[in-house]
Amino acid sequence: MRTLRALVAAALLCLVPALSAHAAAADLTYDFENGTTQGWGPRGGGVSVTVTPDAAHGGTSSLLTTGRTATWHGASIAAPFVRGVGYTVTAYARQVSGSPAATIALTVQRTPTGGSTTYERVAAATVTDGGWTRLSGSYLFTAESTDVQLYAESSDATGEFYLDDIVVTPLGDPTREPVASDFEDGTAQDWAPRAAATLQSSAEAAHAGSRSLAVSGRSASWDGPALNVLGRMAKGDKYALSVWVRLGPEATAGRLGLSIERRTGGTPSYERVVSPKEVTAGEWVQLSGTYTLAYDVDFLSVYVESDTGTFPFYLDDFSMKYIQPKPIQTDIPALKDKVPFVMGSALTRPDALGVHGELLARHFSGVTPGNELKWDATEPREGEFTFADGDFLVDFATRHGMTIRGHTLAWHSQTPDWVFQNADKELLLKRLETHVRTLVTRYKGKIAAWDVVNEVVDENQPDGLRRSKWYEIAGLDFIRTAFRVAREADPDAKLFINDYNTEFPRKREALYALVKRLKAEGVPIDGVGHQLHLNIEHPPASSVEATIERFATLGVDQQITELDVSVYTDFVSSYDTIPPELLVQQGHRYKELFDVFRRQAAKLSSVTVWGESDDVSWLRSWPIPRLNAPLLFDDDLQAKPAYWGVVDSSRLAPPMRRLEAPAGTPKVDGRRDLEWDLLPDSPIARVGDVSAGFQARSSGKGLYVLAEVSDPTAGKDDRVTFTVDGTPYVVKRTGSSYAVGWTGGLKAAVRPTPTGYRVEALIAPGTDVDVTVSDSAGASTSWTGKVTTAPAVKLTSAAHRTPVLDGAVDRVWSAAPEIRTATWIQGTSGATAKVRSLWSGSTLYVLAQVADPMLSEESPNPWEQDSVEIFVDPGNGKTKGYEDDDGQYRISFSGRITVGGTFDAGGVKDHVKAVTRTVPGGYVVEAAIELPTITLAPGTLLGFDAQVNDASGTARTSAVTWNDATGRSYLDTSHWGVLRLV
Repeated sequence: MRTLRALVAAALLCLVPALSAHAAAADLTYDFENGTTQGWGPRGGGVSVTVTPDAAHGGTSSLLTTGRTATWHGASIAAPFVRGVGYTVTAYARQVSGSPAATIALTVQRTPTGGSTTYERVAAATVTDGGWTRLSGSYLFTAESTDVQLYAESSDATGEFYLDDIVVTPLGDPTREPVASDFEDGTAQDWAPRAAATLQSSAEAAHAGSRSLAVSGRSASWDGPALNVLGRMAKGDKYALSVWVRLGPEATAGRLGLSIERRTGGTPSYERVVSPKEVTAGEWVQLSGTYTLAYDVDFLSVYVESDTGTFPFYLDDFSMKYIQPKPIQTDIPALKDKVPFVMGSALTRPDALGVHGELLARHFSGVTPGNELKWDATEPREGEFTFADGDFLVDFATRHGMTIRGHTLAWHSQTPDWVFQNADKELLLKRLETHVRTLVTRYKGKIAAWDVVNEVVDENQPDGLRRSKWYEIAGLDFIRTAFRVAREADPDAKLFINDYNTEFPRKREALYALVKRLKAEGVPIDGVGHQLHLNIEHPPASSVEATIERFATLGVDQQITELDVSVYTDFVSSYDTIPPELLVQQGHRYKELFDVFRRQAAKLSSVTVWGESDDVSWLRSWPIPRLNAPLLFDDDLQAKPAYWGVVDSSRLAPPMRRLEAPAGTPKVDGRRDLEWDLLPDSPIARVGDVSAGFQARSSGKGLYVLAEVSDPTAGKDDRVTFTVDGTPYVVKRTGSSYAVGWTGGLKAAVRPTPTGYRVEALIAPGTDVDVTVSDSAGASTSWTGKVTTAPAVKLTSAAHRTPVLDGAVDRVWSAAPEIRTATWIQGTSGATAKVRSLWSGSTLYVLAQVADPMLSEESPNPWEQDSVEIFVDPGNGKTKGYEDDDGQYRISFSGRITVGGTFDAGGVKDHVKAVTRTVPGGYVVEAAIELPTITLAPGTLLGFDAQVNDASGTARTSAVTWNDATGRSYLDTSHWGVLRLV
């Protein structure tokens, strides 16, 4: 690079011998301070080019052009450009006093060998006589050319103008040079509006320095500032882009994102670099992401847009930098060689290029195009099929001997509106048949398996079927038609129905019933795809195994189709840097999952991770933009603990799990007391046929421990060893027990269970705990971590009664015990409530009598209004995130209802009704919450909590709960209390 730059600089010195002494080694500066035109001469008959002291941008002189009679007349120089080298060109221009405003441009004239003379605009701006205006642009030519000139021209055929401080900077390889904009020079620095927007350097706000770019007058959400980066990105290379944005005057809220527009042959495409992020008034927000150019382009720009609205905003400190890739590791085992099934990865076009393509070819034996075969990508308009991207990825996979999964033929999402427009059942099925037949026929013999229909199950519906437009118009016939046509088009392709959350019992059974029904009808379903978008804690690997074993009874092939493991257990949290211990935990999570897949290999033909490396994961932008690392390789394509969890778990650092031991004194008799049922067991992963669940309770007597062991074959050496702070306590399945080196009395009891045996024991207290379950055949599995004491889990009950939902405290409520909110999570005093619960049928009723003499709903945020929040977990799962039937039901004192839950609360948002009534000193909330996902009966345990929010004006001044002291009830169900139906 240094040699190339030196040669370029030498060539330029030969071309232009008269240069400023200020010119850098690789830059050319024309400042006219030496009294000469420094090689610039007239362009056009009668034109005069002279150096004058009458005006100057910097120094004391500039170049004056007069005598013009045509727009292309001006000042010209033999262009200091070398073929194949990119340049930035800047200059300052000003009209002679008394001249009207005009567009002054810098243009290149050249004649390609064997071609016609071309004229290429480098930079242009509107110039007046009131001050100097900056012209700036970039230039690169690659064809052999003669008569290469750089010249200045004006839209005013006779206008006279000054030029000064013209700088030509060779970039060497322009695709490796950083691009930056700080707007400190008072110009827009090459940013231009996409439509009607006005861009102006402004001193009203700045992220750094004293100026930014003000954007106003936008005509649409996509209208705003854009920067031409054609020639500054290379195909297959990855770039980091960053810009800071802030809302403009009078804008109170808005979301802004960063996007790329590219064109090939005049056809535009738009790609998100950063999904729109919330921008808070008065604050600068950074939009940062990476982008890989995967196409040959003739237009390329980066721009800032909003998701809705045309509000003004500021932009500052933009940067775009090439990311030097690390070589992939060639001294580690290939994933595909370490598993007994096809090891697949989702990919998009950029993933098949450069080091990403190398990683795919080395580690994976199968691929799934992530978006390129979906309906919007392949048939955006009826009968107009586009296969360029699909063909590219299929050809890549074929060259590397990979199997290909087609994803997906019919889906409720990413299907163009025209598919359903004016469609009755007959027309819709005709469109479906045409689409399916066209795609499957095109890739016959190349694509081994198709996701024929995707995500058609909704376990919250009575019949378990998603109410998509497909279903609303065609019922189940759209599924039947898609499979029939796919089979006709390629009889050898395996046809799959694919869905998410199949590891959860309700979704599992809804999909099972559908597949069983369709197969009984003769619909050619060959297999079931389980997406498995999981997180580092939930659900347990045993749930995944139960799903595989359940569908095996239908005699279908099964594939894991979209596996990833988020480091987050909720939809809100975000890390600036992911803690290393979470990556270790993720490695052990992958180990447990692949233990399941290996055990079930006879029932699984493929396991596909949804992306090869963290930098391409969809979880970087969904459900919110945040740093996530859910895959096997990191952003630099280097192996993570997750990789070693799949390939060689002995390379993993020991996991450090954490478990709370709430206060409690269960009876040590081998029976499972209600005390243990208040919390779920912490799972101990299956090894061989041995698995277990573990709990602990703390007391003044010591540490109570429980192990529920699954081990179908009894042996005399079957045992559980609890090691606390280095002291082992051994309890055998036969009932004998002992402690090594401990003089206290070990108290233990063992009872058989239908799947193995249960151990209860009272041992010495401690924090460092290992629980190892061993069987006589030598198999063992363990849990290792820190156990900490915690307050007892609060328990209350709900009586079996049916109140009238009217906001009045009926006598029927006297049958329910009263609980009080007294656990402060904000403040130490304020509004509180007395709460009672009843149940009947599938409905839970909750009464909250709130003491709060001053009521306010002034805040636009519902959690900052006077309100009661009721938290219900029908399965009492005590998870660190919400499952789809967990609900946060908020009722303000005036009866306004807002609902929270997993992501969009889609499964529970319609399940609550409430009536409120203000009373002296406060208000009453009476709510009815439908719980259709479980059967309510005496003895049922619900995760439950209540919270009172106290507002003053627009602020929440205090908040108090019944049980959960963490302040995270809206994210996390693990610290709620328990409600027992009686």
